[in-house]
Amino acid sequence: MTNILRILSIETSCDETGISIMEYQKDTNTYKVLADSLNSQIEIHKEFGGVFPMMAKREHGNNLTGLLTSCLEKIMSNDQSSVDKENIDFSLIDREKELTEKLKTEFKNPDSLLTKIPHIDYIAVTRGPGLEPALWVGLSFVKFLSKLWNIPMLPINHMEGHISSVLMESGFVEFPTLALLISGGHTELVDVENWGKYSIIGKTRDDAVGEAYDKVARILDLSYPGGPLIAGKGQKLREKFSESDIQLKKDQFSIKLPRPMIHSQDLDLSFSGLKTAVLYMVRDLKKTTETLSVETVDLIAHEFENSVSEVLISKLNFAHKTNQRKYKNLIVAGGVIANEFLKENIQRWCTKNGVHFLKPEKSLATDNAIMIALAAIIGLKNEYAQIIHPKDKEFLEIKPDGDWSLNAIYYCHAPL
Repeated sequence: MTNILRILSIETSCDETGISIMEYQKDTNTYKVLADSLNSQIEIHKEFGGVFPMMAKREHGNNLTGLLTSCLEKIMSNDQSSVDKENIDFSLIDREKELTEKLKTEFKNPDSLLTKIPHIDYIAVTRGPGLEPALWVGLSFVKFLSKLWNIPMLPINHMEGHISSVLMESGFVEFPTLALLISGGHTELVDVENWGKYSIIGKTRDDAVGEAYDKVARILDLSYPGGPLIAGKGQKLREKFSESDIQLKKDQFSIKLPRPMIHSQDLDLSFSGLKTAVLYMVRDLKKTTETLSVETVDLIAHEFENSVSEVLISKLNFAHKTNQRKYKNLIVAGGVIANEFLKENIQRWCTKNGVHFLKPEKSLATDNAIMIALAAIIGLKNEYAQIIHPKDKEFLEIKPDGDWSLNAIYYCHAPL
């Protein structure tokens, strides 16, 4: 690998369209974001109470071309070569109507930045896990760009991206380490022996923790996304009352939720039953009043957050006590780590147990393209990245994998 490496990365696994350009300097082990563009679809999906896959796919197709040109503007130089027009292959994106229309319009402009080959070494793209209709858009786009510019592509695991996201703040990770991945689509405990060597040692058997937040918010008649709203309600109570006073108020309304699988003596989790318990509680409370008071909703949100926090901490305890590795580090990543209450409780647990707490910058907690670039650089440095050139057999064959597990990270067969 050369001393300076440039990665263009693209993320479309769910409802965020992200593109970034990152530069890595090997001799100083430093990462520099040269350009970053992110488009969130939250407002579009609000009316559905969650992410609607085909709408996410459509929006990715509409957004990618514009986001890319805005990033390319930041690395423009006068010595860029022009593309070979024979490499403009719209057949690679013919399954993506919106993307095809945007790109064809872009190429009508003779001065389009896409007609100049950028100084990029690799194009990294999220291959999975995630929503396959959404993943297809990003992967098809990268195939088009890879052939257009004759730059190899790197398929990246989205969850490895989340693990890698801590590098922007920490710079390095000491192994072995434990990773807790908590997002809207995943809840996993991962033993990380080294970069590229992952073993999922515990995961949710049903709903992911972020999914549970959104579903409970819906039960409480809160808008999507529900996680920040529930967190805000819980925090409001903690700032106004002592924990003992809050408990007295909850006792008054019989607000008590289970702590699912807290004593299961394993590392698996379950949040579906917790969601159902909230549903039954709200149903019972509404027998005496047509609508819940603001205070009652706040109390339920507080109790729900306490339950989630206690369950997660119990699993960290079990992993720490039973695993012979004696982890010195804990990586916690994924959108749910933006929750300040959970973050504080995990930090408290780490301090108590002498474990170093590694977390991403707040802006990198949710899905983004920067973490995909970081995972790509890590894969290249450690010689397990799957490098696919436009002329390779795998180039046309590779497809998204909505269930791509960290346990099945690809390893390349050729030295870099």
